[in-house]
Order: sequence, then structure tokens, then C-alpha cells
Amino acid sequence: MARPHHRKKHKAHLREYQKSNNSLSTRSKGKGTNVFAIVGAVLGLAIGYFAADGQLIWMIGGLLAGGAIGYFAGKKIDESGKS
Repeated sequence: MARPHHRKKHKAHLREYQKSNNSLSTRSKGKGTNVFAIVGAVLGLAIGYFAADGQLIWMIGGLLAGGAIGYFAGKKIDESGKS
């Protein structure tokens, strides 16, 4: 019966290329920023709705303020995680 694991490895130049690209793909992207911004925007919208009795201008203000606060909080958490 054939034993392919005993055979010499083929295409060594491709294995070297794959090893050189592995270090580039391990870099993680900041996902906390997006999650915190979305959660902050939803919470800001909810707070604006309940605090202003459903007035649209205050709901939009809460949405924008919550999104901005969540974005900067997520950005700070991502930066602290990279250290």
C-alpha cells in the first residue's frame, strides 16, 4: 500500500511563500470600536426616546451622542488591548 507521507515534499517555493504571508495575516483589526459604536447609538436612541417623550430631534441627538461615545470608548479599549 502506498504511503504518501514518506514522499518528499513538493513545491518548496510555495511553502516558503505561505510562511512569509502568515505574519501579515495575523494582524487583528479593531472590532471593539464598531460594536461599541452600534451599542452606544442604540442606547442613546433609547434614552433619547424615553427622556424626550418620543421627540425626533432629541432621539437623533441621543443617537449621535451615544454613537460618538461608544466609538471613542471602543477605540480606547482596542488601543489598550494592543499593548
